[in-house]
Amino acid sequence: MMEANATAALSPAKRLTPRLAAWAALAVVACGLPFAVTGYHTFQLTMVLVYSIALLGLNMLTGYNGQISLGHGAFYALGAYTAAILMNSLNVPYWATLPASAAVCLVAGFLFGLPALRLEGLYLALATFALGVTMPPLLKYKHFDAITGGSQGIVIIKPDAPFGLPLTGDQWLYFFTLAIAVVLFVLARNLLRGRVGRALVAIRDHPIAAEAMGVNSSIYKSLTFGVSAMYTGIAGALGAIAVQFVAPDSFDIFLSISFLVGSVIGGISSIAGAVFGGVFIVFVPNIASQISKAAPWAIYGVFLIGFMYLMPGGVVAFLRVATAWARRCFRKAG
Repeated sequence: MMEANATAALSPAKRLTPRLAAWAALAVVACGLPFAVTGYHTFQLTMVLVYSIALLGLNMLTGYNGQISLGHGAFYALGAYTAAILMNSLNVPYWATLPASAAVCLVAGFLFGLPALRLEGLYLALATFALGVTMPPLLKYKHFDAITGGSQGIVIIKPDAPFGLPLTGDQWLYFFTLAIAVVLFVLARNLLRGRVGRALVAIRDHPIAAEAMGVNSSIYKSLTFGVSAMYTGIAGALGAIAVQFVAPDSFDIFLSISFLVGSVIGGISSIAGAVFGGVFIVFVPNIASQISKAAPWAIYGVFLIGFMYLMPGGVVAFLRVATAWARRCFRKAG
């Protein structure tokens, strides 16, 4: 009897061992990559993390709460410009610009979400589309030139590694962005897998039933819009620091569409899907350009159609199905 109890007590730990080993291996790979690739590829990996944070914010809004956004590039631009202005005009340390960008975008997203409560589906998508289209001309507005730099934008100095660490600027920014991304992903996981996450999904799937159960849809939707914008704004600040430059034309409507594409490709209702979406946004256009210099966007379209045909539920859903199939085959073989 005691042996059976001991076995039962050990079984959860045994089940967790492969998962912990996988996480440990992933951590080792993530920390080792900057030392195994060139500075440019390190910069690309940093941008993957940046876009992953932005897509995580979009996944919260669209995947978990059902609010379609075609204008998240505007919040990305707002976060980027907040960081750039603070660093360039007020000499604020780069790390201190992240809370400021987060606060500005949280408030902006919440305020935009309040009137958007009257809109649903395609009408909300059009409203956010208008937001994304409006942002670049607004940043070019001549009366804001003294702050935003107008069409010329703002140049940012790349920060060096602190404390005398033997890291290049690109490597330090990668590890700094990685640390921020890990914190934000853990926070999102705890939020979405708890009571708040269940409320968001209930509003998405059965809004009337959610209201009947006492869920305040208006507050949840507005706060979700704010938190989603906050994540995207933090990503914008990190992206500005990594790129060392912000300009209005860098934040056109195509950026917002790219966010939605990356979210769908990775898996719009998953946390891990944001990472795969970030990989798609950074690397697929480059691969398409290498395949065809004359028509890179045609190749990009072929990739996009292929992903949607082979992985209609996103990369994460495809991996889940493939893993389940592999397990069944392994059990049969055993």
